Amino acid sequence: MRSQPSNPLETEVAGLRLRNPTMLASGILGTTSDILRRAAQSGAGAVVTKSVGPKPREGYPNPTVVEVGCGLLNAVGLPNPGIQAFAEEIRDLGDLEVPLIVSVYGFSPEEYAEVAEAAVEAGADAVELNLSCPHVKGAGADVGSRPELVSEIVERVKGVVDKPVFAKLTPNVSDIVGLAEAAVEAGADALTAINTLRAMAIDVETARPILSNRIGGLSGPAIKPVAVRCVYELHRELDVPIIGCGGVTSWRDAVEFMLAGASAVQVGTAVALKGLNIFRLITEGVKSYLERKGYGSVREIVGLSHRG
Repeated sequence: MRSQPSNPLETEVAGLRLRNPTMLASGILGTTSDILRRAAQSGAGAVVTKSVGPKPREGYPNPTVVEVGCGLLNAVGLPNPGIQAFAEEIRDLGDLEVPLIVSVYGFSPEEYAEVAEAAVEAGADAVELNLSCPHVKGAGADVGSRPELVSEIVERVKGVVDKPVFAKLTPNVSDIVGLAEAAVEAGADALTAINTLRAMAIDVETARPILSNRIGGLSGPAIKPVAVRCVYELHRELDVPIIGCGGVTSWRDAVEFMLAGASAVQVGTAVALKGLNIFRLITEGVKSYLERKGYGSVREIVGLSHRG
């Protein structure tokens, strides 16, 4: 008879032990230690901060977020206090009960490395490289859509930190596998797929784009099929942990990502629309699914759709 683990939801990503396969995604929350602690207390298996860069940045003027019928459209412009100020928030989370992953960005490989090193020195358990923000020129997807730059950024960061490095990939390219291969060959310990899709909305009464930046990133249920496809392709081609992200609003979404090959999932838009209790709802549903299907661990279903 198969032995049952004490916690069938427990999993591991690049050496990080998670009590369950859910993470707070970067972008929605995560600017203060208090909100990150609340996310952990609400049931998240790990938390990812909002992206932080080398210097303070105000971001774009309002409106920066608009709810559309199929999710959220945002162009906030990477507002953050800069890594030196944010390091205080990281240090304040020294007693956090789950892994703390700091999302970092820069406008050059050197800046990515600078921010990542400072984040780890302050106490980050891992760093997630934002190689995929679709609406800030010179950062995010501007650098993350070029395999040679992805490789250089990952290599630079791996050279200065001794913690896991996740590469968060953009879907706004024709070959996400090629980007992933560049990241993995340079030393990335895991991949996060995906960030938002470039999109926009126009007010029909004023005939003007709604977002102040005009173009933003679409998140939520509309992009889930794209994200699932990306995870499936990455799992098929690469032997590296994958974190699924994009439209996870229920336990069924989480299971679908894991069947495609994700070891864990990130939840973002659903937190904004449904509140922090979404983590408990997802994990309870996944646990019931495992019991109903006769699986002893959530790890048993990772990539199951590829078999047979």
